[in-house]
Amino acid sequence: MSASSAFNDEKGGSSSVGEPEYGHDPASGGIFSSDYKRHDDLKEMLDSNKDSLKLEAMKRIVAMIARGKNASDLFPAVVKNVACKNIEVKKLVYVYLVRYAEEQQDLALLSISTFQRGLKDPNQLIRASALRVLSSIRVTIIVPIMMLAIKEAASDMSPYVRKTAAHAIPKLYSLDPEQKDQLIEVIEKLLADKTTLVAGSVVMAFEEVCPERIDLIHKNYRKLCNLLIDVEEWGQVVIINMLTRYARTQFLNPNINESLLEEGGSGDKAFYGSDGNDEDEEDKEKKAEAAALAKRKPYVMDPDHRLLLRNTKPLLQSRNAAVVMAVAQLYFHLAPKAEVGVIAKALVRLLRSHSEVQYVVLQNVATMTIKRRGMFEPYLKSFYIRSTDPTQIKILKLEVLTNLANETNISTILREFQTYIKSVDKDFVAATIQAIGRCATNIGEVRDTCLNGLVQLLSNRDELVVAESVVVIKKLLQMQPEKHSDIIKHMAKLTDNIQVPMARASILWLIGEYCEHVPKIAPDVLRKMAKSFTNEEDIVKLQILNLAAKLYLTNSKQTKLLTQYVLNLAKYDQNYDIRDRARFIRQLIVPTEKSAALSKYAKKLFLALKPAPVLESPFKDRDHFQLGSLSHLLNAKAGGYQELPDWPEAAPDPSVRNVEVPEWTKCSSREKRKEKKVEKPFYSDSEGESGPTESADSESYSSSGSDSASASAESGSGSQSEESEDASDSEDEEDKKKKKEFKKLAQGSESEQSSEGDERKRARKSKQQKSQSESETDEDEESDSENSQSESEDSESEVDVKNKKAVQSKAPSKPVIRETKKEKKEMSLLDLDDFEPAPSPQVTPVNSFLSSSLVTDLEGLSLSDSVLSPAAISPSGTQKCYELLHRISGEGLSVEYRFSRQPFGPDANMVAVQMHFANSAATDAKNLHMEDVKLQSGMRVMNFPEIELLPAGETTTAVMGIDFCDSTQAANFQLCTHSRKFFVSIQPPVGELMKPVFMTENEFKKEQGQLMGMNEITEKLTLDAKCRNEHAIVQRVSATANLSRVPCGSDKECRFAGRTVSGGSLVLVTVATEEDGSARLTLNCEKMVIGTMLVKDVLLALTQ
Repeated sequence: MSASSAFNDEKGGSSSVGEPEYGHDPASGGIFSSDYKRHDDLKEMLDSNKDSLKLEAMKRIVAMIARGKNASDLFPAVVKNVACKNIEVKKLVYVYLVRYAEEQQDLALLSISTFQRGLKDPNQLIRASALRVLSSIRVTIIVPIMMLAIKEAASDMSPYVRKTAAHAIPKLYSLDPEQKDQLIEVIEKLLADKTTLVAGSVVMAFEEVCPERIDLIHKNYRKLCNLLIDVEEWGQVVIINMLTRYARTQFLNPNINESLLEEGGSGDKAFYGSDGNDEDEEDKEKKAEAAALAKRKPYVMDPDHRLLLRNTKPLLQSRNAAVVMAVAQLYFHLAPKAEVGVIAKALVRLLRSHSEVQYVVLQNVATMTIKRRGMFEPYLKSFYIRSTDPTQIKILKLEVLTNLANETNISTILREFQTYIKSVDKDFVAATIQAIGRCATNIGEVRDTCLNGLVQLLSNRDELVVAESVVVIKKLLQMQPEKHSDIIKHMAKLTDNIQVPMARASILWLIGEYCEHVPKIAPDVLRKMAKSFTNEEDIVKLQILNLAAKLYLTNSKQTKLLTQYVLNLAKYDQNYDIRDRARFIRQLIVPTEKSAALSKYAKKLFLALKPAPVLESPFKDRDHFQLGSLSHLLNAKAGGYQELPDWPEAAPDPSVRNVEVPEWTKCSSREKRKEKKVEKPFYSDSEGESGPTESADSESYSSSGSDSASASAESGSGSQSEESEDASDSEDEEDKKKKKEFKKLAQGSESEQSSEGDERKRARKSKQQKSQSESETDEDEESDSENSQSESEDSESEVDVKNKKAVQSKAPSKPVIRETKKEKKEMSLLDLDDFEPAPSPQVTPVNSFLSSSLVTDLEGLSLSDSVLSPAAISPSGTQKCYELLHRISGEGLSVEYRFSRQPFGPDANMVAVQMHFANSAATDAKNLHMEDVKLQSGMRVMNFPEIELLPAGETTTAVMGIDFCDSTQAANFQLCTHSRKFFVSIQPPVGELMKPVFMTENEFKKEQGQLMGMNEITEKLTLDAKCRNEHAIVQRVSATANLSRVPCGSDKECRFAGRTVSGGSLVLVTVATEEDGSARLTLNCEKMVIGTMLVKDVLLALTQ
């Protein structure tokens, strides 16, 4: 029978009962049908030349394995197909081999050569699959081959194959631990990988193989922090947990000062009631000294510690509960006390998830609320219990509510507890009563209220409720027994009704302990108990014996015979504990010749004052386990758990995390700049955050800034932006120094003869005399025409000159040629494109060396001065004009408008629209104003002031403001004169809805890192022939959108930044060019509608 016919027979008719239905999905229920015929034909199908038959056979075999059937006898037939070219067949063969390779070691070894060939396959999926299967064949003899394969895969071009290599490392380590040293070398190599795909997997391998080798993490620490946001969720959890342990070994405790002060404050409680006053005073002095020391040396956070906290914070918004939990435990274990509160909201959000997630989160919240109660107090109502919650969730929420109880919210919580007591869930009711008892213990003000409430519960019909109340009341009465003798009497009466052993035992203990408060009732209770002694539970019998002994010592006249009767009953009890207790008590309280010495102390032994029990949370000591770990969940050390290290006493050397930049990546200008900056700490923040722990300069940190191939383009860390925002006023002097360097550099690029002011002027005059027609600018003429502004400009930088020229360029009297050359001159002095929101289209190409070498200096320069404000820089005569009203339609009145790109004074959230009115009619136009404004929802308009008179042949301008609400919807209104009304509308291009934002390269990278995924659009394009240089790209992008240029160390990239005027949403544009004229346009924006429209406009501008 041929394989083909066998296959057809096997399939049978589709209508046959119980026959499997074959689909493309091997996991579909059809192939798990139990009505298979004999599988003798499978070998023939595997031997056939048709891939379709092989695929069907493999699906059936894998289905058999999934159902638990033994398919090992097919191993030889399957192994032959490992070299099949069909990828689907090959994948299923790999699945089969992983399952049976250990059982059929000899046959599995036959396929090793095929896997080795697969490791060289051009398809990365096949290379990865071959390695995965090879590492899953747990045969010791092929360990050397596996090691070689892993080493080769670790250097593979494909990050997916490198990821698979990282996964293979723990498998090989478990097979042969002696390979540890070689595997560590591979891990070290993979840790240096800059791709996010590999990061999580290699850290997992590190945790499995060599978690103690912290030194491997030093050089990669900053890179891991910066990559964290883009790693897959599984990898994020692994990296965060590893970095938590790393930080505990490398940084100081951020709450060290507070803990010292707390110790100092608790010093006078430590020796409460002791007689050693001298020792007490010495201790107080020591604590005071420690507190004073803490005040003298304020804690300064390591910049790398701050980097970790800052880069993990956005992950609190992750959709994955495990990632949120990992960040929460990191903040709990590492963050300063003032900053831990940010995790509360994220954890409360997780409580809306499945009950399994809630259980884990509530376990951790319960632990956190013991030490950090304050951060969850605002979310108290989130822990209220729903009737649909499972019992274990209810009990955990009770625990949290009890931990959060304080004087201010206790009344609310007790009202909640009253409701819970009515629940039908008995375990939950018992836990609620215990919670009420804990609240009463911890908060003295409500102790009586709680006690009265619990006493009322004693009349409850449910015996379990009564029993639990008795146990809790017993503990509360121990605090103030003399005040509550009535309650003790009331509880004594309950012995007839309550049958729960623990409750009966508690009542008997109370009566025995405080028998002097109920002298008449106690003997009667003993009489009743003696009657039922033989039927009681063991725990009750022991308390009856105790009660008898105590009453014998305090009231022997009434109870002597009863006591002897009870002791005789106990003497012959079946339980040896009770027999032993009876003998012990008899010898102690009934004096004989042998025991006379002991019996004098009987009262001290039985009636000694006993301290009130402390009702503590069962989660009190759980925080010594790392939160979020299995060990914390079980409250026991699980296999593979690694202890959370203690904080070091002194900070280890932070320079171990510095990464040297290879020499070939540094150009000469960068070397010079490094010499200038080497004295400055890496982070430009205030001393309060960076202080003496900073030692890493920008060069050493650059390689971990991002994934970009050009290490030289990164002049700082990805964390510099926030630090610089927090900079204090103490940096003013540093800013001044930077400005001086800035001036010198600008002056040096203008004239190579000298950097001194006087020599510069002489050089300029000599140039003017040599060639007036080719002169780049005429500064003397400029200063003469600006006398009113130039008298005090001698000491100002060239930036001020540039600013004045931007203003003066409005004047039409200057010849066009002269103006163009003047622009060219100024741009060679200082490339203001690096931070100018709207460069003039007349600007000519720039000296690229200057713009690249100024990057670092520009970062330090304060751009808030008036000379660099957008209003001053933005050229006013270059924006595109749009027609609002044609002169024919307007009967001689024509109106044009343009977007001035200047802030609208009355309202910063409005776009300024400049309107130009021209009256070409023979008569005057009067009372020009707006009426009947029709806007979309959310939009606003601020009308231009009414123009009372526009004479014939005259023109005038007016400015109005429109809040377009970050949309391109038109603003419709009527433009009215004294005699007519015209319907008009203003619709903005999307690029005019922006305002420029000044930021450094590092700030740009940081913000871009937070706007990935759905907030990022990438397009490939071919640049127009006239748009192949940096200047042309800047000019076209700036003309399309009101964005500012961001300094960039690479001449192959142009970056622009802005915010939407209305909503303030960040807009980041990157144009990366290639040698062949192709380019990649990347746009990051919080509002995807804005981003999509802007991408189209920028693409159009760059390709036409």
